[in-house]
Amino acid sequence: MAGLLPPEMRERIRAANDIVEVIGGYLALKRAGANFTALCPFHREKTPSFHVNPQRQVFHCFGCHKGGDVFTFVQEYEHIGFMDALRRLADRARIPLEFTLSPEDLAARGLKEKLLEIHEKAAQHWQKILAGQPEGQRARDYLRQRGVSEDSIRLFRLGAAALAWDDMVQWGRDQGFGADLMEQSGLVTRKAETGRMYDRFRGRLIFPISDENGRVVGFSARVLPGDDSPAKYMNSPETQIFSKGRLFYGLDKSKRAILDAGHAILCEGQLDLIACHSHGVTNVVAPQGTALTGQQARLLKRYTNEAVLCFDADNAGQNATVRSLDAMLEAGLALRVARIPEPHDPDTFIREKGAEQFRELIRLAPDFFDYFLQRLCQTNDARSDKGRLAILGAMAEALGKTNNEVLVDAHARKTALKLGVSPESVKTEFTRLMEKQSFTPPESEADEAANEPDEERPSAHELHLLKILLIHEEICQNGLNLLDLDWIQDSRTRAILSRLKAAWSSGQWPGLASFMDDSKDDSERRLITEVATVERKVPNPEQQLPDLLLKLRNQSLDRQLVEAGIKMTQTGLSEAEHIESIKAYQRIRELKRQPLSPVQTMA
Repeated sequence: MAGLLPPEMRERIRAANDIVEVIGGYLALKRAGANFTALCPFHREKTPSFHVNPQRQVFHCFGCHKGGDVFTFVQEYEHIGFMDALRRLADRARIPLEFTLSPEDLAARGLKEKLLEIHEKAAQHWQKILAGQPEGQRARDYLRQRGVSEDSIRLFRLGAAALAWDDMVQWGRDQGFGADLMEQSGLVTRKAETGRMYDRFRGRLIFPISDENGRVVGFSARVLPGDDSPAKYMNSPETQIFSKGRLFYGLDKSKRAILDAGHAILCEGQLDLIACHSHGVTNVVAPQGTALTGQQARLLKRYTNEAVLCFDADNAGQNATVRSLDAMLEAGLALRVARIPEPHDPDTFIREKGAEQFRELIRLAPDFFDYFLQRLCQTNDARSDKGRLAILGAMAEALGKTNNEVLVDAHARKTALKLGVSPESVKTEFTRLMEKQSFTPPESEADEAANEPDEERPSAHELHLLKILLIHEEICQNGLNLLDLDWIQDSRTRAILSRLKAAWSSGQWPGLASFMDDSKDDSERRLITEVATVERKVPNPEQQLPDLLLKLRNQSLDRQLVEAGIKMTQTGLSEAEHIESIKAYQRIRELKRQPLSPVQTMA
């Protein structure tokens, strides 16, 4: 729902939330000149590189280059969307939010809120059945047999569905939810032949699935002992609020622990995750099924740079481990693999061996390619030609996806050692095999994966120009009067200066924080906060600015002189073309002798 919040409301909330006070509620800020500093919460560091500038109401980390305003910080630190950050800051300032919604937006928002209400109340309904009703007895017995504590049952809000075919159908009527709405929720479904409604989940153990903010958006239901259903687990269908390929079970309860631990543990099932939590290992999430998606990997990347896969020891679990590589590489996550010894899964291992042995297993988990090579050698005969070729082919295919020569070289040596051949021959074979393959993200995710920030640096002169114009507003208009955007080579700097020109020419300079908000490019915002968090203003900016602009103009003219000189020496030019190229060269040289003059009249 974009563009529905009046701009003045956003500015009112920003003005009421001083960035130093807000960030100071999360971090131990220390005064350092005009700024405040702290250890950056977004990456590990020993020396503070995180700066907050109270005058310009922005922050910037000179280590990881994250930056922004008070809204950005709350979004990044809490891992929430802009609207959720806005609501938190509005609540903090006791400012009631006022939206202007179109009829379509009102309908979409109303449907989402109704579905969230249904899911929350359904979770409570199933919790009550599990807690004390006769129909929850089988689920209670099963959880007791699996060693799930009452605390864990309450924390994860486990429930039990009644055996009746129409329990939720009747429940929906009693709650005042219409049949169509209940069907859209996915909790009930309709028989095609008769149109009769019936419950999707019956006689099963219920696991509520929450989004990052703890709102119930779907359910997973496990069959109980004695039932002959072929489907061990059944998930909610895709709805307006639930998409299993974009969620992790338990992330709402694990995200802070993941940030603190520096890595996330991925296990297969809900009971595995609950067992880990009950033993104090809380940086754990579970995908909805073993097919890890690119969206899930990118979601995880928001919290950590490393994942440890801890899937079941059976063949299905290990195959799923191998299939996870593509999504992890696309998201830029380092990957390790912890192998649970058979016949255990994480649930049984941690209950039998204890949390410390499980943590040790995670600590010693090898990198993915070390694990993969070991698995290939276990499933192929490395003494036969057929087995060696299979190992070489699979390793080359996997390593080729990294596009990293260091990894290729290191694992060529390890593969050679396993096969008893020379590292040079393995490296040569890897190169040959990799030339035949190319790695492209799946079509549905290619665009998202390609949107990586452009981190090329502006020149020192361009960076200094940005600094002067953004933090010395009193001379900004005069400087922009003399600036020709063609002098600027860095695309981000040129885009920022172009918007700066437009803002000042219209006479509507909104202030730095609002100006930064208008940028749709994260890398532009990072560049703005980098130059805006300097501790002190530039000395003698009135003198430095024209000198700097003159240097940028002359550098641009020098580039043009090179091009004109090349053209003058080209063969095949007619006499008229040759004369014109000489004149163009002379005109450029003459321009270098001229003083700066306004290139645009500003209002």
